[in-house]
Amino acid sequence: MLKQVIVIRADLKMGKGKIAAQAAHASYSATKKADKKVLVSWENAGQKKVVLKVNSEEALLDVEKKCKAKKILCALIMDAGRTQLEPGTVTALGIGPDKEEKIDEITGELSLLG
Repeated sequence: MLKQVIVIRADLKMGKGKIAAQAAHASYSATKKADKKVLVSWENAGQKKVVLKVNSEEALLDVEKKCKAKKILCALIMDAGRTQLEPGTVTALGIGPDKEEKIDEITGELSLLG
């Protein structure tokens, strides 16, 4: 089974709309990097997405580093700074779509964004 994971920084105290926008940026940016065959399979299976959280920039960058080491596509999102955050603030990470097992090796211990 294929899935995509979006990891959000919970320590930034973003509003719900801001979180939704950052999650959308992460999903879209990661999806753009996907292999066409993987993308079609993921789309046909319902585009499974899971949104998780971390509590620091350091933790988010650690997840990104682990993805890159395992050759799992990912997209780090930095805010433009037009509303709630300073320009360049790292807010989210889009991971995959890729095999669920591969992503879970890296993100399995993270909590759902609540």
